[in-house]
Amino acid sequence: MDRRLLALAGLGIGLLALSPAPADAAANCSRTSTGLLALPDLGAGTYRGEPGGLYPGGSNQPPAAYRQAGLQAAARVSPPAVLLSIGMSNATQEFSAFARAERADPQKADSVLLVDGAQGGQTAAIWAAPGARTWTVVEQRLQQAGAADGQVQAIWLKEADAGPTGDELAYSRRLEGELAAIVAIAARRFPNLRQVFVSPRTYAGYATTALNPEPYAYASGFAVKWLVADSVAHPDRRPWVGWGPYLWTDGTRGTGFQWTCSDAAADGTHPSPQGMEKVSRLLRDFFTGSPFTAWFGGRAAPQGAAAPPPAAPRLPGWAPAAGVAGAGILLVLGLSSLRRRRARGRASTPSPPAPGPG
Repeated sequence: MDRRLLALAGLGIGLLALSPAPADAAANCSRTSTGLLALPDLGAGTYRGEPGGLYPGGSNQPPAAYRQAGLQAAARVSPPAVLLSIGMSNATQEFSAFARAERADPQKADSVLLVDGAQGGQTAAIWAAPGARTWTVVEQRLQQAGAADGQVQAIWLKEADAGPTGDELAYSRRLEGELAAIVAIAARRFPNLRQVFVSPRTYAGYATTALNPEPYAYASGFAVKWLVADSVAHPDRRPWVGWGPYLWTDGTRGTGFQWTCSDAAADGTHPSPQGMEKVSRLLRDFFTGSPFTAWFGGRAAPQGAAAPPPAAPRLPGWAPAAGVAGAGILLVLGLSSLRRRRARGRASTPSPPAPGPG
């Protein structure tokens, strides 16, 4: 059994080893909405004095110079390229589902390797330390995938901190600083890193623990918005930082897509198998459709003002795929996919999910 097969077997073992939720644990399915407006919907409106929208001025469209810098960064991504995930438990669960689905996706370029560097329980504050063990684990996973640091050219980043208290916007500012530190560390470690795509948390209104409930999950969107705004102000800075898919929606009242109680695990914070598949689909739609990620499908990046401006990364609704029935099935499907992928010379290194702040 080669190292890639062992890595995938480890995924199955990790999934099977997850402790079941206590019998009395259950998400709070009655809280289907917070009444808050997602940032793209808030637009020029404000939340506690902070303007909405994905970009400065309440806009959902990127400024021209920043957009052009993003297209140029995309054009500099060259094969073979690694798309690496960084984050906590929700991020590794969601990116692993995405990586599994992409093994059979004809729209993904064979020259793009997906490596899950996100790790359960590893919060933004941990990742923000240059000497954190999380970075050593990333190196190990790159080696297991047969990839080198120089191949890491794009990152999907999704983070949060555990047990936030007090003012949610103060938390957002702290999280923004930690995200900026993570990006700076990644830029030093990966010399060819061109782009970092950042996503906020999913809806946490169903949460039954203090791990990362509302309104802190909602407020993570402001941390991403402010981080992106700094990139807008410095479009020539490496790496270029942009929005990934905007994942927060107001429960079942959200526009674009909804996050139902069945999308959440028993704690209401982590995704269920159905929720993992939902985020996986949003990631696929983003990476196969954004002009900033033309390299993902082996497409040429649009150039100049003639290219239409990209739509805000808030994606239209779709019917979520059925949840996977169990960890053993995941392992069997994964091993079958790996055999097919080895024949094509492709591989990815998913990681087992573990508890964390979502």
